[in-house]
Amino acid sequence: MNQNTMMLHEKMSTRYLPREKIEKFGASALTNEDLLALILGSGNQDCNVFELSRRLSDFLSNQTQVPTLAQIREIRGLGKVKAAQVLACLELSGRYILSNKSNPIVSPEDLVSRLSFLKYEEQEHLVVVTLNSVNGVIRVHEITTGLVNKTPVHPREAFAKAIEDRAVSVVFAHNHPSGSVEPSLDDMAITRVLCASGRILQIPVLDHIIVGKGGFTSICRKNPELFEKTFCPV
Repeated sequence: MNQNTMMLHEKMSTRYLPREKIEKFGASALTNEDLLALILGSGNQDCNVFELSRRLSDFLSNQTQVPTLAQIREIRGLGKVKAAQVLACLELSGRYILSNKSNPIVSPEDLVSRLSFLKYEEQEHLVVVTLNSVNGVIRVHEITTGLVNKTPVHPREAFAKAIEDRAVSVVFAHNHPSGSVEPSLDDMAITRVLCASGRILQIPVLDHIIVGKGGFTSICRKNPELFEKTFCPV
């Protein structure tokens, strides 16, 4: 955001309420807190709508997928009605806008920002990224959380969310708490199982990415022969 834009936002924030801003300047001129304040409509006896929208914005900024209703309701001051409204808005944006307009994933690098949260985890987490017919991300789902250096997974669990999302293909990813991004023998073994399962289900595995504090490794790049289908060339 350049200095002029920042000054405009500051000027608007001191003169207009969110509803007035959206009428005069359009939705793109509103901050995340402004947009959430419009959705929430009002606060409660403990805090006003702007404080509540700030709490909600802080919570959503740390999420890697659409949260559940129960998770949203954990935010202090947010009741079940407002939590349901927020969840409905998030789900609709994914159905009508984000899933159709998102940039296609054509290389492992395109997924790094969505998977960066894994590098901070102290236990192994295995996630699946479900993709549509044009390699657009549908969702990022956590499948399992394991021990410090191992997370067990069964193909049934691994592909359950992909089937639920009606995914055309998937990418698996997990972290190494040690920081190393070199595939272990176990990593290679589970990759073979997952790829074989994907062939049977006709939901090809495009990659298995290992995330560490210092970067990531694409098993597909190191061992492309394991994969039935890969990313399109950049």
